[in-house]
Amino acid sequence: MTNPNDRRLPRAVRSSMPLALDVIKEVAKQHGVCVQPIPVKRTDVQTGKTEVINIPCGATLASKCEPCANRAVQLRRAQCREGWHLEAEPVAGPAEPNDRQLWLVEERADAHVLRELEEEIGGDVAIWDEVITTLEDELAASGVRGSVIPGEGKPRRTRSTRRRQDAPDLPKRQRENRTVGRTFTAPDGRIHRPSLFITLTCDSYGKVRHDGTPVDPSTYDYVRAARDAIHFPKVVDRFVQNLRRVAGYDVQYFATVEPQRRLAPHLHMAVRGTMPRAEVKAVAAATYHQVWWPSGDVVRFEGDHLPVWVTDDLGDGQAGDYLDPRTGEVLPTWDQALDLLDADEAAQPFHVVRLGEQVDVKGVVAGSPGADLGLHYLTKYLTKSLTECHEATSDAQRAHVERLMNVLRYEPCAPSCSNWLRYGVQPKGAKAGMRPGSCRSKAHKPEHLGYAGRRVLVSRKWSGKTLAEHKQDRRAWVLEQLGLSATDDQARPVEPHRYLWRVVTPADHDVPPLAERLLKEIANRQRWRTALQQAQARADGRPIEDLSATGRAA
Repeated sequence: MTNPNDRRLPRAVRSSMPLALDVIKEVAKQHGVCVQPIPVKRTDVQTGKTEVINIPCGATLASKCEPCANRAVQLRRAQCREGWHLEAEPVAGPAEPNDRQLWLVEERADAHVLRELEEEIGGDVAIWDEVITTLEDELAASGVRGSVIPGEGKPRRTRSTRRRQDAPDLPKRQRENRTVGRTFTAPDGRIHRPSLFITLTCDSYGKVRHDGTPVDPSTYDYVRAARDAIHFPKVVDRFVQNLRRVAGYDVQYFATVEPQRRLAPHLHMAVRGTMPRAEVKAVAAATYHQVWWPSGDVVRFEGDHLPVWVTDDLGDGQAGDYLDPRTGEVLPTWDQALDLLDADEAAQPFHVVRLGEQVDVKGVVAGSPGADLGLHYLTKYLTKSLTECHEATSDAQRAHVERLMNVLRYEPCAPSCSNWLRYGVQPKGAKAGMRPGSCRSKAHKPEHLGYAGRRVLVSRKWSGKTLAEHKQDRRAWVLEQLGLSATDDQARPVEPHRYLWRVVTPADHDVPPLAERLLKEIANRQRWRTALQQAQARADGRPIEDLSATGRAA
């Protein structure tokens, strides 16, 4: 057998042999072990013993950690499957407030009254503002959602709710207090409770070839494609609102976002319950979202001619402002730009996002091949970034990606985006050092293709459980298979105050190397899998196979 560490071997032969760490990582992937665990030190306050614990990195992309990404996808599949065809209403109501939350709200009420009294006598309210902020933070940390007084001190901008003349009207049905779908009785007496699988796309920006590249790049509307990608989450929200209005019940959904070959985002959506396909397509045709931002069509600053930051207080309430370096003109702040937009009766929205004409609606019944196929489509690309879903393999595809990214580089993605300086407007919360084209938002990164929203969208009453609760269900199933209960020593949750946890730093020289820690986790995984297999064999009355030699499942 050739020894790769034998120095007498030619260098070319040695360099072609795999590294030991790479081999260990491949074995770890086969056993579902995280390949880049986070080492932390755990100290038992009762015994004083300190040990290094490997915490899985929890990555959702296979390019970062394939085992963790696959585990996350399996969890999402379970979540989707459990909520798609529910027959009973899920229990998803808010929990009762505890004593601490009630006390914090009382303290918040007292602080609010004292602040008003201080303001009436012309005193300093800064200290009370600080107290209120602290109480709000403690309320949020205690598990209370939202603010006690939403938008306190901030007037809300309102827009006309009149529908656009170029969008069809939508019917409105009386709302039923349910989230589950209706049942239908077949001629043979069987009862079915069908649901829907919907696919939504963006509008067309020009003719494309089979590989997704434009037939004529010079006429392809890259600006509209970039803006649609940035604001796609908003139009999806509007579609769900309209769908609930037309359906007449509280529609629940599980949806995932992925790109088409032309790089435009599109949505696969599992919907609980059913409605006529024609109505779903009518809802998609009538759905739009208007973005009321200042104009971004005229470039005022680029190249060496960029706004200059000054720290002098010019009376507009900011600590600094951006000026035109040639004229000394102060650029309008974000609020000032919106005020000018409100005052202009002929103003047009910055952008209007619409859904494309291609809307696919399929009926799905629980346990059917269509349900399995839907789950496959919903989770097919979740372990990949948007760019990895359809990798560019030709020069035309790479040029298409490059042209889109060149537009996205300078396209404003949010009120706080530094690209607003390019169009003569100070971003919201402007600060020194901002430059057009340097925004660090996900929308401008190639791996996101302009879409900065969440890849998985789940309604609150989908399954009546959080993702953490679904994970706990998986743990409970394993314990049940092993014949353990939550009160057993081996399965009992860790006491919260028994251990002290500390993240490992480079100064900790007693931490084992990655290869040694991975080997330990592989051995643990082999032992756990063997125990689970043997427990399942005993439950099924099958002979228990001796897996100690391999430690791996068949």
